[in-house]
Formats: sequence, structure tokens, C-alpha cells
Amino acid sequence: MHRSAPRLTRILACAAVPVMLVAAGCSSDDSGSGASASASPSASAASGSPAAPTTSAAPSPSVAPAKFAKLPDACKAITAKTVEDLVPAVKKKSGTPGRSSDLNNRGNCSWNGLKDRGVKGSDYRWLDVSLLRFDSDPTLGSGEERAQEKYSGKVDEAKATEGAIDVRTSPVPGVGDQARAVSYSLKKTDETFRYGVIVVRTENVLITVSYNGTGYAGAKAPAAGDVMEGTVKAVKDAVAAVAAANK
Repeated sequence: MHRSAPRLTRILACAAVPVMLVAAGCSSDDSGSGASASASPSASAASGSPAAPTTSAAPSPSVAPAKFAKLPDACKAITAKTVEDLVPAVKKKSGTPGRSSDLNNRGNCSWNGLKDRGVKGSDYRWLDVSLLRFDSDPTLGSGEERAQEKYSGKVDEAKATEGAIDVRTSPVPGVGDQARAVSYSLKKTDETFRYGVIVVRTENVLITVSYNGTGYAGAKAPAAGDVMEGTVKAVKDAVAAVAAANK
């Protein structure tokens, strides 16, 4: 009961001052927590409270630029000397280019010939080179990574050739960054054709060389080893041609 008079006196005193001062100074006598909760934004800033963090834009992804910016003419990727050695009696020495709407990223060329050996029969040979270049793309990866992803698929395609028998694969050391050889036989037009296929990745470019042949009218089909030896020779030409085109 003795404390009620001072409390009443304080209430009456607060009622006599302006409203603005009441809000600032006439708090409960129990504690100061209410004044703290009603502090103004300017007071919070003055007290050193940290500002809300701002969200910055995420940096754009970057990939290494592709090493090879262009492809050689596919029909010049294999030297005239190699073509002459592998395709005797070649019909068109300059080769037959494949159709492409983007020669800077893909190209193809082939050669074929039938050498008549009289009573010993005829020798048929076919040589084909395919070039595929990959650019670097922030959403797809670097040109080299994209070529690596495609490489295994190309090897699998050769191994899965319809009708192929006696399929064998082996690495090809010292050619490009990755190289795999696939050899097999294929029965066509009652003759046995020997095939050699090599898929090579050199940086961001894939090269596929296919070489095959058979014998007609009594001539024997070429040995599998000889066919693969010719395929290796041609693919080395193509790898060198890609490098030379980008100097």
C-alpha cells in the first residue's frame, strides 16, 4: 500500500507531457525491455547491426577453348601416295567427298578401285576417312571432353557392324590422344571382305578411317594384317593433316 502513491504520481506526471515524450519516457517501472523492443530503425543502424546480405549474380560457367578451330579438306587428309599404295587402279585420285552442310565441323571422303590381274582375278579396295570436330560450349563442355564422350560410341559402332564376323579390337599406340582399331570380316556378294577400322581422337577432333578389300574371280581376299597395316598408315596421314590445318 505504501508504494501506490509514488506510482500514481508518476502516471499523472506522464499524462501532463506531450504524447511524443510519453512514448519515449513513460515506460513501466518493472523493466526496460519494452523500450528496447520499440527502438526505431535509425537506432538499429546506429547500434551497428549488420545489413541484410545481397545476392550477387552467379558467374557464367567457362570452358577451355577448343584447340583445333578447323578441319582440313577430307579429300586431302590422306596423301596421294598413301591412296596410290592402298587403292591400286583408283577410279578418282582426288577422292569422292561426302555431303556436308558444315565443312568446318565435319567432312568425309572415299576412294575405291578395282585392279584387274587377268587370269589371277581382280583386287578390289575401298578407303574412307571421316572427320568430326567439336567446339567448346559452356552448357556441353569443352571440345576435348565432347570428343572423348563420342569416341567410345564410334568404336562401339564399328564393333557392332551388322554381319561382321571374327571381330577383334586392339589399341593403336602412338597415334593421337586415343586410338582403337577394329578388324573383322564381312560376307558380301558371295565374297569375303576384310575390314580395318581405326577411330582416333586428337584433341577435339575425331577421325575414323575404314579400309577394306576382297578378291574377285579367283583372287584371294587380302590378309587381315595387311588391311590393318594400311589403315594405320592412312589414319596417321589424317592426324597429321588436322594438325597442319591449324598451324
